[in-house]
Amino acid sequence: MSSKKLIEEQFDVVVVGAGPSGMMAAIRAAQKGARVALVDKKEEPGKKLLMAGNGRCNLTQDQDNVVELSNLYKNGRFLLSAFNAFRPGSVQEFFAGNGVPTKVEKNGRVFPLSDRAEDVLGALTNVLKENNITFLYKSHIVDFSLDGENKISKIKLKKRELFPKNVIIAVGGKSYPATGSMGDGYQWAAKMGHKIIEPMPVLVPIKIKEDWVGELQGVSAGSVSITVYQGGKKKFSNEGDLMFTHYGFSGPLALNMSRNIAKLVSQSDDDIKFILDLKPYLNFEQLDEIILTDFERNADKKLSNCLHDVFSPKLLDFVLRYSGLDMEKHAAKISRKERHILVNLVKNLSITFDSLFGFEMAMVTSGGVSTREIDSRTMGSKIVPNLYFAGEIIDVDGPTGGYNLQMCWSTGYLAGESAAKNLK
Repeated sequence: MSSKKLIEEQFDVVVVGAGPSGMMAAIRAAQKGARVALVDKKEEPGKKLLMAGNGRCNLTQDQDNVVELSNLYKNGRFLLSAFNAFRPGSVQEFFAGNGVPTKVEKNGRVFPLSDRAEDVLGALTNVLKENNITFLYKSHIVDFSLDGENKISKIKLKKRELFPKNVIIAVGGKSYPATGSMGDGYQWAAKMGHKIIEPMPVLVPIKIKEDWVGELQGVSAGSVSITVYQGGKKKFSNEGDLMFTHYGFSGPLALNMSRNIAKLVSQSDDDIKFILDLKPYLNFEQLDEIILTDFERNADKKLSNCLHDVFSPKLLDFVLRYSGLDMEKHAAKISRKERHILVNLVKNLSITFDSLFGFEMAMVTSGGVSTREIDSRTMGSKIVPNLYFAGEIIDVDGPTGGYNLQMCWSTGYLAGESAAKNLK
């Protein structure tokens, strides 16, 4: 029985993974004159990109001080060369130059003016086509072959064999596995001799044990503070915008906290508690004075009809009911002690941590190929001479707000440029 002959093709650079970092790597390598193939097991590129920023695509941060930028990442110093090569301002210029003007919103978050992630992906795919990049989608990698110099000499797919001069692995981590991020890259990198830092899901929603959280589902609380305790000891405190869900917390504050909580959980089995401060910009006395003034102004009203200028309706309803105070009591008759019950509840709401969601809801993977085994000046492997890494597969991650996409653009850009230069 004869078998069909495999298709054999030679390329200067083969990029594995058609996510943000892989697309940018392919574009930059082609711009520098390389013949490039972009390989992905999905039927089309950018699945995860379409989910970024709830479909609006938070492209980057409006921050061009690369030292300050790098300080916000795990292993951030590793990213300095990449950020210098392709800064947040360069990202905005790239997309504006390709038909996607941007805007800056709260906390420096940069979005496409259209609020459409589809426009961002469309711009990238157009540039890929303009640079004559070969697309090999729905292509599953079977194996990598190394030669006597420990270089990748062949990439075996199910129906073809690729003979690359250089390879860039940009397949992401394990977050949102439905988009194709299954952790394949860790296995390939490990097989080629690289150390893999244990992958953990981060930027994930937080589950809490208290049932009352379901009553606040959908409520947003801006500029609140959460202090985290483990085993009775204060560990850290963060401020930001919080979204209540039926299971606990989401929103920027919760997602960013999850990075540190994951570390606490991995280090100890001790219980974790939160203290939520709904008005961190007011101290106890200031909030008490505001509530007292409201009660004096509404002396003849029932407690249930007061404090509408202090809290949103749903949050107010929860605070009053949770306080246990008599809702029918008139404001003029609320005692100092009862008022302090309200203030203490708002400033010191005790909450019990349950668990973090897993990779299925993680925006980012923490962990991956050790930065010690990658040359930060090129994104090149220190073990396999013609291999480069880009994006989330590397053991670097940042907070929510466009930081992780910026890391992908920058490392992809630098890896693509370096791989194209290394064609002698």
